[in-house]
Amino acid sequence: MEKLTLSERPNWREKAEELGFTFADMHGEPYWDETSAYRFTLREIEEDIEDPATELHGMCREAAAAIVQSEELLTRLGIPQEHWDLVAASWQRGDPEIYGRFDFAYDGQGPAKLLEYNADTPTSLYESASFQWLWLEDQLEAGVLREGDDQFNGIHEALVARFRALFEPGTDLHFAAAAGNPEDYGTVEAMGWAAREADLGAHYSDLEQLAISTDGQFLDSEDRVIGTLFKLYPWEDLLRDDYARHLGTARCLMLEPAWKAVLSNKGLLPVLWRMFEGHPNLLPAFFEDEVAEALAGREAGSDAFQRAADVLARGYVSKPIFSREGASVRIFENGKLLESAPDAGYEEHPRVVQAYQPLPVFEGFRPVVGAWVIGESCAGIGLREDRARITQDLSRFKPHFIRD
Repeated sequence: MEKLTLSERPNWREKAEELGFTFADMHGEPYWDETSAYRFTLREIEEDIEDPATELHGMCREAAAAIVQSEELLTRLGIPQEHWDLVAASWQRGDPEIYGRFDFAYDGQGPAKLLEYNADTPTSLYESASFQWLWLEDQLEAGVLREGDDQFNGIHEALVARFRALFEPGTDLHFAAAAGNPEDYGTVEAMGWAAREADLGAHYSDLEQLAISTDGQFLDSEDRVIGTLFKLYPWEDLLRDDYARHLGTARCLMLEPAWKAVLSNKGLLPVLWRMFEGHPNLLPAFFEDEVAEALAGREAGSDAFQRAADVLARGYVSKPIFSREGASVRIFENGKLLESAPDAGYEEHPRVVQAYQPLPVFEGFRPVVGAWVIGESCAGIGLREDRARITQDLSRFKPHFIRD
């Protein structure tokens, strides 16, 4: 794995505008940045990222099966008690999933380490699936990349295949995201594009325009009944929303399904460590109150005390079970606060403690590898990099390619 300086395509901004990639620059800073790209070997992709991501997803499904049967874990993960049955029934029915994104710390030298799983509403889908593939094709044609260079990117094709496997041709799907958010709309439109290619109907509505019929069904902005809804709206919010009381009677298949609420939650990290302690792609992780109890009330020689003490001594990250774009995340090293991100409204949530895995540094930037899982298999990656140790909302998206 290395970062290489490359020539930009002279007309890429015009192409972005033409294709509706309106957030290529955000907040006066570049978001899409092709002044350089990350190179991987095929071995690194297949053995260090693709296969582990697919395996981790299987482990997460095992964790979901355990969590929905445990009142202790449902409580710890902040699932409202009145919706425990809804979440459990969604899992037991086998409600289908479409996608998710693992965020890895990876430097090409050792196992990729799972930082978190964005299992419900991951964004950057359009950039990963489409615009970086266009970059690859253009740069091959221009001679900037070599003949034979490739990209780990079957995301769009995997989405099309997933929709075809789940729905009969002509089935109507609805897609919804918050109004006025170009990045969210880009993700939803990438989904709709794949659905249309799979011969399905794809109808978009702003979340704010969804309504409830007199018999409790969801309606789109044109008052059509919604039978299947892909909502870019996190379950931790939806389960606390007024709309939640209609979920049991709306006869609407939700994508992602309700059981993803137990995976799109940083409380998943200590659950995975409990179940698969020592796995090479996992970092030690614990619920924060468990660490405090182990240090305060256990014998100094106990296993619980030792595990907690080891994590705290090496450096750790404190994360609320719910947060977005690194909000409210704190990094500690040698007992001192090394870096923190703004609260952004997540401070009141319970927290988890995860062993600190520093991101590699390339030319002053720290990349995170996002491994996309479509269905149950890893289908591609996208990279974001940030100058800060905590990847936040001003991170840059970087293209990648494979060259041996």
